[in-house]
Amino acid sequence: MSSAADGLGSSGPEQTSLSVPLADPGAWATAMNNLGIVPMGLSGQPLVADSVCIPGFDPSLGIIAPINPPMMAGIGLVPPPPVPVELPVVKEIIHCKSCTLFPQNPNLPPPSTRERPPGCKTVFVGGLPENASEEIIREVFDQCGDIIALRKSKKNFCHIRFTEEFMVDKALYLSGYRMRIGSSTEKKDSGRIHVDFAQARDDLYEWECRQRLLAREERHRRKVQLDLLRPASPPPIMHYSEHEAGLLADRLKDDHKFSEATAVLLTWIDRGEVNRRSANHFYSMIQSANSHVRRLLSEKALHEEEMELAKEHFKNALLSILTQFEQITAVFSAATRQKAWDHFSKAQRRNIDMWHKQCEELRNAHSEEVMGIRREEEMEMSDEDDDDENPCKKMRLDDSGLEVQTYALREENDSLRWQLDAYRNEVELLKQEQGKAWRSEEDRSQDERQRFLQQTLNSMQQQLLGLQDELKRRELELEQARDQQMSLEGELSVLREKLLNGLDDTERSPTGRPEKGVNGCTALSCHNPEKSAEAVVRGAVARGPLRSEKEALLLGIISTFLHVHPFGANIEYLWSYIQRLDTKVSAAELERLMVRLPRMFKQELSGVGATLEKRWKFCGFEGIQSS
Repeated sequence: MSSAADGLGSSGPEQTSLSVPLADPGAWATAMNNLGIVPMGLSGQPLVADSVCIPGFDPSLGIIAPINPPMMAGIGLVPPPPVPVELPVVKEIIHCKSCTLFPQNPNLPPPSTRERPPGCKTVFVGGLPENASEEIIREVFDQCGDIIALRKSKKNFCHIRFTEEFMVDKALYLSGYRMRIGSSTEKKDSGRIHVDFAQARDDLYEWECRQRLLAREERHRRKVQLDLLRPASPPPIMHYSEHEAGLLADRLKDDHKFSEATAVLLTWIDRGEVNRRSANHFYSMIQSANSHVRRLLSEKALHEEEMELAKEHFKNALLSILTQFEQITAVFSAATRQKAWDHFSKAQRRNIDMWHKQCEELRNAHSEEVMGIRREEEMEMSDEDDDDENPCKKMRLDDSGLEVQTYALREENDSLRWQLDAYRNEVELLKQEQGKAWRSEEDRSQDERQRFLQQTLNSMQQQLLGLQDELKRRELELEQARDQQMSLEGELSVLREKLLNGLDDTERSPTGRPEKGVNGCTALSCHNPEKSAEAVVRGAVARGPLRSEKEALLLGIISTFLHVHPFGANIEYLWSYIQRLDTKVSAAELERLMVRLPRMFKQELSGVGATLEKRWKFCGFEGIQSS
């Protein structure tokens, strides 16, 4: 029985599968020939090697190795890969005690299966013979693994649940085999079995429980990892008491425990532990904290001194390196002279030129670095000089113009000083680039160039001062011109007022007694309206109701306009016409002028109801005719 159970999972040659006793070997061969299968042997062979049936199965261990999820049916997104062509799976006849399993024709397509449910341990077996009992089915599938439950139906199918998932893959290997009970050829004793995945609630529940267990383990693992990476919590701070305050005062005096003691003191103050009773203790602790200020300042001064020493040492080292570079450059310069250069070969000359160029580049780089250090030192010294100046001088400058000029001159001075430093550095670099042979001539040329640059800077400063003086002079001239303009405008306004007053006096003075007419106007011919309007204007001005020449002009224009309109016009129409000539005239002013002259203008009502309106008419000629 044990050999029957292990027939499918065995791969060694020492384990033999079960065989069926044959009464008639000829009939057995005839049956196999009718199925188109050549018998492999009557003694019985194992099902197939586990490594061929199940991917990832290790025969030496008897278990399945971890399977890549994309290769698992039902879990991955792609079906399992097909079997390589180089290693075709050859199914053989399987002999059991009660039945025999014949493989299907290899030319037929393999049996199809549904998608594998997660955690599947149950298979569906269909196509069983009608006479197949539960014992025969268990005998066949016991070779795949331990069976937990077997449920057989009356319709020639059953469900088998195994203990492990990999046993389902072994059971699927039997799909497509034809089962024959004994040596009978009846239809009830034969059937082609079909094995497929089955979806069972128990399998799904166990799989979900296993997934939850793995999730809990993963969360626990992550939590442990986070706890290991989390920084340690700060130690708890004790509550205030007189004893703890005394201990804290001692720790405040210790340089090594000062930081921790300061944190405790700050926490006590934030908690509100300071009151009238504990004020003296806190004052003494604050005084102890203040006593460390002098220590910190001394440490800072010590570190600054060390930094200055390091800078000086670094500067000296750079100068020594630069000096050595100068010596090496002098050696190359001496080697390139005609006296020694002719004795070298071409390859040696090429190497000497290359080394000379590299040495000059390195020397220039180091010289620029040294000059940068010098510039920084000079700028620091200038900043210190500026800080040493008395700040009270700035308060004495009350005039904003002087402050602006002072700031501009200072900026100009700084820019010129920086330019001078740049020129000086350039001169030094040029000096260093030349050899010792031409150094004297180069020094003279550089001195002349430096003197020329100094003269140029002096001339620039003089030009700047001259421009500032010119700007001041122009500003003074501009202010004087503005004052003269304001005085001339005042005189002009006074003369204008005097002129207007003189014109008013001349208009009010009587010029003669003209001949009287209707409404103070001379009699004119009615055939010329324009001349009549002018006569009316002159008469009105001579009589006296008109107060200015403007009113006389308005009187003439109104008379001419109303004479052209014999049926009259309302005040809005008349005002809209006159406004084109003078925009400053208002309708009320026109109405007051016409009311003062009733013998020249009269007002009538025209229209009925809603169309009722007041119209002014010219009646100057009516007065002349009546007279």
